[in-house]
Amino acid sequence: MMDDRQTALRAIPLIDLTDLSDDCTREQINALVARALALPIPVAALCIWPRFVAQARAGLGSSPIKLATVVNFPKGGEDVVSVCAETRAALADGADEIDLVLPWRALLAGHEDIAREMVRAVARCVSPSAQLKVIIESGELPDDEMIARASRIAIDEGADFIKTSTGKTQISATPEAARIMLGAIRDSGRRVGFKASGGLRTLEQARAYLAIADEIMGADFVSPAHFRFGASSLLDPLLAAL
Repeated sequence: MMDDRQTALRAIPLIDLTDLSDDCTREQINALVARALALPIPVAALCIWPRFVAQARAGLGSSPIKLATVVNFPKGGEDVVSVCAETRAALADGADEIDLVLPWRALLAGHEDIAREMVRAVARCVSPSAQLKVIIESGELPDDEMIARASRIAIDEGADFIKTSTGKTQISATPEAARIMLGAIRDSGRRVGFKASGGLRTLEQARAYLAIADEIMGADFVSPAHFRFGASSLLDPLLAAL
């Protein structure tokens, strides 16, 4: 088992440092950028609202830290045209990564075609140099099979990552959902990434998710290219462990 320092050294580069608070301000974004740039170990990305992407892009300058934003967020609607327009605007403003909410309510209602169309359309909007993370909102899905099904849809239609949650629902990331989603990635034969997001606050949680990924995908899977934590609250305990 990894000790606390080893866990921190492994986990910090995997963090998407996030501010998706409903009342987020330009000043908070400046503070988030400044914090990211001052860290002793760079995080993987910042994840922010689309309206702040251009501001954060300018603040990051030549930093290797990626810039992620969210679309169809948080409700996971069905308007493909508006979501594609939102995606193109975010990429034009400088986003490197798009976190798209799957239309999970449509999926629950039996309209798998709507969920597939959304992911497929947004994937086509994302340039080869950018990445698409699809949020399946696992805490709102009723059972293991539906989590696996949503994961397979996202993978089949072009996701570069599948992500557990928006962090805006009562149940966010869970180890059980992580196992199902990572199993879907393994079984797909594609090198798709996994992001655990929402409710992650402790070093012990980070260690547990890393162990699950190692068990299912092998020790060479976990890297910023294929594994992320969407958990700003996790950063302080990891830094303390250093």
